[in-house]
Amino acid sequence: MTGPRPVLVVTSLYDPTADVVIRELHGRGVPVVRLDSGDFPASLSVEAEITEQGLRGRVSTPSRTADLSRIRALYYRRPSGFSFPHHAEQDARFAVTQARYGLGGVLASLPGCVYVNHPHRIGDAEFKPSGLAAAVQAGFDVPPTLITSDPDAARAFIRRQGSVVYKPLHNPVYLVDGVSSVVAVAEVAADEIDERVAGTAHLFQKRVLKTADVRVTVIGSRVFCVRIDSDLLDWRTDYSRLTYTPVEPPPGVRSALLRYLHHFGLVFGAFDFCVDQEDRWWFLECNPGGQWYWLQTETGLPMLTALADLLERTS
Repeated sequence: MTGPRPVLVVTSLYDPTADVVIRELHGRGVPVVRLDSGDFPASLSVEAEITEQGLRGRVSTPSRTADLSRIRALYYRRPSGFSFPHHAEQDARFAVTQARYGLGGVLASLPGCVYVNHPHRIGDAEFKPSGLAAAVQAGFDVPPTLITSDPDAARAFIRRQGSVVYKPLHNPVYLVDGVSSVVAVAEVAADEIDERVAGTAHLFQKRVLKTADVRVTVIGSRVFCVRIDSDLLDWRTDYSRLTYTPVEPPPGVRSALLRYLHHFGLVFGAFDFCVDQEDRWWFLECNPGGQWYWLQTETGLPMLTALADLLERTS
């Protein structure tokens, strides 16, 4: 088979960031096959054979077919989950697991493919305790943090640290009056802790008195740092109150970023830092599938070019 090798984009139907990346690749003459794993098996099919020469086969959508042996890169964004609504509960549970380990396992095993990022590595990096521990090893400053289900431990930590914030360990879909919401970062006092803490795991972290936040997007070997100024504890709660300024990282941060990504086997990461009154950058988290394109529109930083280069493998 001749012609340029395609990029596989795995995401949901509504994904404006994937849309701009696909347009950029098309403009470069790079073919793209877009699919949502949640469409399997209704409008997405897979045929993969493990041979002595490795994996071969294809995935097909209603409009495209991709030869699994010729995928140059896989851009893993935000696919919807597998769903079998017409199956009985037990059958649906079985079908979901077969789809996940079948189609998911095939997409995770493409020969000679650049993953941005590999879905298994994304899964590893999404555990906040793992990320915080890796950040310490990479050389970042990390605020004192407690993960606990013990109310007494939580109260003692808060009294010891003084000002502490609560953060969710993960943000699943949470409906309030039918509207999708997220649990925001919030300051918490020791006398607010009650026995409900024993119901699950919680993350408490010493609050850094900050002057600004910084979002750092690493794409391959390229590092883009944007200072975010606001008067908000959690800047994600009101984008209309933010101002953006491209900045350079302090000494040592760039190398620590790359050490962190190498630890998890990632080539893309959206890092969040807060900056204290002494201009010290404190690591908060790294999202291996974080949003980034809105920062290009706000600052003009060439992030789309960097990502397309990585997927096309020209740099």
